[in-house]
Amino acid sequence: MILFSPVIVACAIAIKITSKGPLFADTPKRLGLNGKYFHPYKFRSMIQNAHKLLQTDPRFKKLYVQYKKSNYKLHEDPRVTPIGKFIRKHSIDEMPQFMNVLKGEMSIVGPRPYYPDELKEQLGKFPDEKKYLKDVLSVRPGITGYWQVSGRSNVNFDKRFEMDAYYAKKRSLVLDFLIILKTPWVMISGQGAV
Repeated sequence: MILFSPVIVACAIAIKITSKGPLFADTPKRLGLNGKYFHPYKFRSMIQNAHKLLQTDPRFKKLYVQYKKSNYKLHEDPRVTPIGKFIRKHSIDEMPQFMNVLKGEMSIVGPRPYYPDELKEQLGKFPDEKKYLKDVLSVRPGITGYWQVSGRSNVNFDKRFEMDAYYAKKRSLVLDFLIILKTPWVMISGQGAV
């Protein structure tokens, strides 16, 4: 957190002066270690109440259908603010999750935390992946991870879930170190980001 503090402070100022709303995103709780719910901290990169509006506002009805069809990712999302587009591309919006690490809810390296409704819907579409659920939830989710440095949103849910399970089974200091080494390039290049 100390290392990234200048970026965190600059990002916080940019969010507050360029758009209305709170500093942190109003994202719903996600699944952590052993399926326990927790709230990941994340800089707000979208309009205020973006997640709720996606599900309830008639203007976003088609977008919500597309969101669910495209593995809960949108490549062209009108809810994203101009500064939000930049911080999402370079994963700066995830930096507040160091607070989740300090609280013991996340690790620096691990699978990305899943939304409960995303997991239910996707495992319905890919029932063969259910065999990996126990493995994926057996480790703390991470700020970075095997999936994040291997294509991010360019990887479909079934492959992502298998990658998360592979990490959970094979995790080691060496694997974590390799993932951490790859992370800066992924952040700078914005590869696979939406």
